Amino acid sequence: MENKKLGILVVDDNQSLRELLETILKNRYRVITAGTGGEALQVLNEDEVNIVLLDLRLPDCDGLDILKIMKEKYPDVEVMIISVVKDIDMVVRAMKLGANNYISKEFDSEEVLALVEKIEEKIAEKRERDYLKGELEQYSGLDLILGQSMVMRQVEETLRKIAPLPTTVLLLGETGTGKKIMARYIHQKSHLSNKQFVTLDLSTVPDNLLESTIFGHEKGAFTGAYKQRYGKFELADGGTLFLDEIGCLKYDMQSKLLRAIQDKEIERVGSSKALKVDVRLIVATNLDLTESVRKGEFREDLYYRINVIPIKLPPLRERLEDITEFVKYFMDKYNKRFRKNVSKITDAALDVLKNYNWPGNIRELENLIERLVAINDNNVISQEDIPVEYYLFDKKTGEDQESMLQKACDTFERNFILKTLEDERWSRTRTSNTLGIPISTLKYKFNRLQIYDILAQRKKLSRRARNPRNILL
Repeated sequence: MENKKLGILVVDDNQSLRELLETILKNRYRVITAGTGGEALQVLNEDEVNIVLLDLRLPDCDGLDILKIMKEKYPDVEVMIISVVKDIDMVVRAMKLGANNYISKEFDSEEVLALVEKIEEKIAEKRERDYLKGELEQYSGLDLILGQSMVMRQVEETLRKIAPLPTTVLLLGETGTGKKIMARYIHQKSHLSNKQFVTLDLSTVPDNLLESTIFGHEKGAFTGAYKQRYGKFELADGGTLFLDEIGCLKYDMQSKLLRAIQDKEIERVGSSKALKVDVRLIVATNLDLTESVRKGEFREDLYYRINVIPIKLPPLRERLEDITEFVKYFMDKYNKRFRKNVSKITDAALDVLKNYNWPGNIRELENLIERLVAINDNNVISQEDIPVEYYLFDKKTGEDQESMLQKACDTFERNFILKTLEDERWSRTRTSNTLGIPISTLKYKFNRLQIYDILAQRKKLSRRARNPRNILL
């Protein structure tokens, strides 16, 4: 990645203040100054600017209006407000509009540099993330999906801290939350980034081939072993091995995996020779391993070996603010793949997606956007393009609204039949006549709506009270 000085634009009508800030910053940054909002917008249009120090009180316009324009037209530019104490309400409004920070006009040089350095670090992290994203896609064809929500920023910060450490990482999360992408992110941020990254989804390997797949085999070790084969541990030697769905590993294989982790050596199937291996191990699961240990399905000693640094990836429903970023990313991806130009998704369509619960997480969202781009003819994804099942969902309960409606209808029908039964003195013949349905249909409804159970309970309670009633069923 190319390293060059960041461009800082100082916008203030006070020339002395502009010159002072330029003096403080010019040794480390490329500084441009502007005395009005109009001049500032012209600079942004003509020059490369990374950070803007913006006064909210400008002679030609309201600084908040300039801030809005900046965030709309130049969303990657970071803005820090220059303020006087009495402008605190405007500063708060500016922060809500996307300003990064603020500084009083009674600043000292160290304070200015510290705040700008903090913004510089944020920009560097974003550049590195974007660079890594491109590198990973070029390297493997996979998508690096992190997101900018607070919870994912915290996850990313944890990943950055543990990536350089040569220790085992356990990634936890539902299916489709991006565990494989996170594993590759850890690899790329580690000292092994130029080494091999080997993956294995344990849930996809037949039991009779699992040991051979993990540890390799010698020629003739079993029927069909026509030649020697390296296992995943050997292929990953010196690099990173990612074992997905570790919770699916059969119990007898768990002890062999434990030995490989503890002793850093393996044996191929059909051989008694121990082979030294050095791998950075990352494992993942969507299961509750503590529950599996309690049930005796997962070895406790292996669990503690892999649970050195557990990281939980949140489901998409807990970071819905990331949906817009993901949608645009997937639109771009599938526009390129299908040679389409679906350039926009309406706010109404995004609202539908943000009100869905996403049981399949990011993977489900990607599949939907792929379908919408593939069949789109007008270059815009609208609300009408979203399949109906994405509307029929209650985010609070996790139930689709069609099921909720059916439950409500069943409850009404059950209560109506019971009331009619009571009015007809519990005679099903008179009840069927009153309802205008055959006896056979009434019996079917009794079964489907569990009315027989209700009547049996009623009869039982009636006997307890020693006040039996004649129920003609």
